[in-house]
Amino acid sequence: MVFIGGPRQVGKTTLARSILRTHFSSGRYFNWDLDEHRMDLLKKRWKSDDKLLVFDEIHKFPRWKQWVKGIYDVRGDQHTILITGSARLDVYRKGGDSLMGRYHYWRLHPFTLDELPDSITPEEGLDRLMALGGFPEPFLGGDEKEARRWRRERFDRVIREDIRDLEGIRDLQTLGLLLDLLRERVGSTIVISNIADDLQVAHKTVKSWLHALERMYLIFIVRPFVRSSPRSVLKPPKIYFFDNGDVVGDKGAHFENLVASSLLKRLHFLEDSQGDRYELHYIRDKEGREVDFAVIRDGELEELIEAKYSDENISRGLSHYTRKLRPKRASQIVTTVKESYDVENIRVLNPLEYFHQPPWTNGSPSATPAFFLDN
Repeated sequence: MVFIGGPRQVGKTTLARSILRTHFSSGRYFNWDLDEHRMDLLKKRWKSDDKLLVFDEIHKFPRWKQWVKGIYDVRGDQHTILITGSARLDVYRKGGDSLMGRYHYWRLHPFTLDELPDSITPEEGLDRLMALGGFPEPFLGGDEKEARRWRRERFDRVIREDIRDLEGIRDLQTLGLLLDLLRERVGSTIVISNIADDLQVAHKTVKSWLHALERMYLIFIVRPFVRSSPRSVLKPPKIYFFDNGDVVGDKGAHFENLVASSLLKRLHFLEDSQGDRYELHYIRDKEGREVDFAVIRDGELEELIEAKYSDENISRGLSHYTRKLRPKRASQIVTTVKESYDVENIRVLNPLEYFHQPPWTNGSPSATPAFFLDN
């Protein structure tokens, strides 16, 4: 089986139906939210020669894991099964191991510079990602007013449905204030005790709320890179948003968040497709030398990355840690750079060039992710 998880409204249903339509000769799509589909699901009403069965939002069925396990164990040789869901699916998936060894999990992200519709140029794509974010509806619509309305409605649904139901958080108003604070502090270190004082809640409460927001795919946490992992937990993290449109601040903050979310998407794809463990960190020392992002693969440093909206001068922190840590690659991404160049083993280039080649193509623009081809 294949599970597709990710944020609300990122396009999981659209993707699943496209896979069914274009990669399989026969199959059936079921949406748990539709009464007739739900009845057919519970009664197992589909054809024996349906090559693909798509179960959308099936995790809303309280006994879904045992039910799916039974379908797979009895009929797994007849059908390929694709299951989609939002943050609820990810939470419930981690709640037990009854499905262990029976599925692969893939995470779906919003649009990024390395995944744009053919009708949108890279330059226009960058402008839209900066202003509207990469979620399909506001990104493709191209209307800032509609994008703001869509974003507010998405926030309300995630907070009032997912977080309330799954996390048991009742103080939703203060949680909303926490989100507002985080939106203004993208790229800055977050001192939890200071935020707790601002909100007048306990330190432990803010910490648990941050983890809840991360599980709901609203934010993701980037921790410092240190050789001893327990120390990274004690040092202050940075917070970024899955939706670049959620950021409140100048173009520098929007651009850093865009680079962060694009890098996370790449690392998730490499993890899900290849099985290697990837981590995204930042580096900061007592002398104030800082590198925005450090990509770690199976515990080893792969790349150092600095994101600058317009400053082409080599970052002091990037220069220092490139010499000290000797990563395989070091990059400074700047929107104003026209032609890339190298300085002190650091490649300075614009984001269109850096994110030009998607990791899933392996050099071929027409390559198809493996789980399509396996079927």
